[in-house]
Amino acid sequence: MSSEAGSRIVVTGATGNVGTSVVRLLSEDPQVGSVRGLARRLPEWSPPKTDWAAVDVASEQTDLVKEFLGADAVVHLAWAFQPTHDPAATWRTNVLGSIRVFDAVASAGVPTLVHASSVGAYSPGPKDHTVDESWPTHGWPDAAYCREKAYLERTLDTFERDHPGIRVVRMRPAFLFKRESASEQRRIFGGRFLPGPLARPELLPFLPDIPGLRVQALHTDDAARAYQLAVGKEVRGAFNLAAEPPVDAELLGELLGSRPVRLPKTAARSAIAAAWGLHLLPASPHLFDAVLRLPLMNCTRAQTELDWRPTRTATEVIEEFLQGLQQGAGARTEPLQGRKVG
Repeated sequence: MSSEAGSRIVVTGATGNVGTSVVRLLSEDPQVGSVRGLARRLPEWSPPKTDWAAVDVASEQTDLVKEFLGADAVVHLAWAFQPTHDPAATWRTNVLGSIRVFDAVASAGVPTLVHASSVGAYSPGPKDHTVDESWPTHGWPDAAYCREKAYLERTLDTFERDHPGIRVVRMRPAFLFKRESASEQRRIFGGRFLPGPLARPELLPFLPDIPGLRVQALHTDDAARAYQLAVGKEVRGAFNLAAEPPVDAELLGELLGSRPVRLPKTAARSAIAAAWGLHLLPASPHLFDAVLRLPLMNCTRAQTELDWRPTRTATEVIEEFLQGLQQGAGARTEPLQGRKVG
């Protein structure tokens, strides 16, 4: 750490699902002297040792170098999931904004960059066994989210070559959930007017069982713990993060008391594409295609080099998230504000 007072950490995207958990853990870390949270809209929430700045990483009017000067690490989490109908807009924020962050890290002389990559960066892979961090990261090209995450993996390859003195860590988590993120994620993927109480088991007697729909989940706080460890440990490179067991229709059926019913991929995709085309559903059919192809990840490297293990099973994570959906759960930041519908 940089001084007796502790390290100074800057977190972009600090008010979202992952950002709030990362900021909270860093603010509680005795080795951290101060946390600076960057977000487009300032929150009411103010944890210890934390100050805030209203910053849009994609804006050319923002002086990111000034924000990063004196920092011991930058944790880059800022990301826009919408508008899915305008991939140029998300590209400006997610790709060009991230490149601005990387360049500012180098210009400000920050020694450590921890970047939020994703399982979505991976090329299509197996559903019956796991892959490690050497699996190709070319994404699924038809899905904007995967395309952007994969592009930034290539950008960081060049960044590491050009700046060997900067320690770069790439986190590749599974799907991240917590109770407080339920309202935000319902709005992002299900739409503003999808009522959270529809997640009640008695309203879901049947559950679509779609071939290939087998993914991994992780509690956001467990992912945040990995970010915290990566800031303090001299590690580099990529780390897979996921909890067991994999989530599929059988597991969800047990949680919801619903009977899985086999549904062809083409039928499910057609329904999603129709709803997306009518602007009734924010989640695109292209992301659906990608999810069916995502590999299952092996997390041995995070366990051995970060000494990290999830504290909650994927089953517990989904249970907590579903309860949050039903209750309209949220938090005191603009992205996470809670409400059941509308």
